Amino acid sequence: MDLSRRDVGLTELMDDPDCDPVALERTYARFALVNRVVSGWRGVYRSRIRPLLSASRDTTLLDVGSGGGDVPLALARWARRDGLRLRVTGVDPDARASAFTRALPPDPDVAFLRASSSDLVADGRRFDLVTSNHVLHHLDDDAFDALLADSAALAPRAIHSDIARSRLAYAAYGPASRVVARGSFVHVDGLRSIRRSWTPVELALRVPAGWRVEGALPARVLLVRDATAGATG
Repeated sequence: MDLSRRDVGLTELMDDPDCDPVALERTYARFALVNRVVSGWRGVYRSRIRPLLSASRDTTLLDVGSGGGDVPLALARWARRDGLRLRVTGVDPDARASAFTRALPPDPDVAFLRASSSDLVADGRRFDLVTSNHVLHHLDDDAFDALLADSAALAPRAIHSDIARSRLAYAAYGPASRVVARGSFVHVDGLRSIRRSWTPVELALRVPAGWRVEGALPARVLLVRDATAGATG
């Protein structure tokens, strides 16, 4: 397997509008387990999000491309357990993702919308923080640039988390994912995601000024913006 460059010609099964709806729903449902193991959001919450939160005022967070909704729900749950006030909006333009999240048990601190980040910019919405999980590798050049521009318009801070492409990530994910992949796209799409993903060096060469790229474990890359850095007040 050649992992020396991004394989942008690959299409993930779940991105096919005519894919098996039962397998897609199983995939959304299993994202919670997969993300708990590989995505590292618990650490991101502790080190980067929790310090921004308050017990006396709301902090607003927009999660873009929220898919099965597990990351927005986890962030809200962790904040509640810490006695902190976090209001999360998850958006996804895919009607299938929207239908899945509408069917989830409601969370008082989370709202799911069928929308894109550009829709919210057009509506004049503002948040304290924008996040995404496993979105960057899905995007072509124009959509990538649009997401970063939208993020800057919507909030002073952003954290976009994705897979860092590597031989180790590919070799480890393949056998491990089979445990939870039955009847879903988790195995095949996960491997394709790795092949489509950026390395930290590639991503750093791609992003505009004001963004920084950081590596994280396990096999993660974070694209971070903080327009408040160095501000006084």
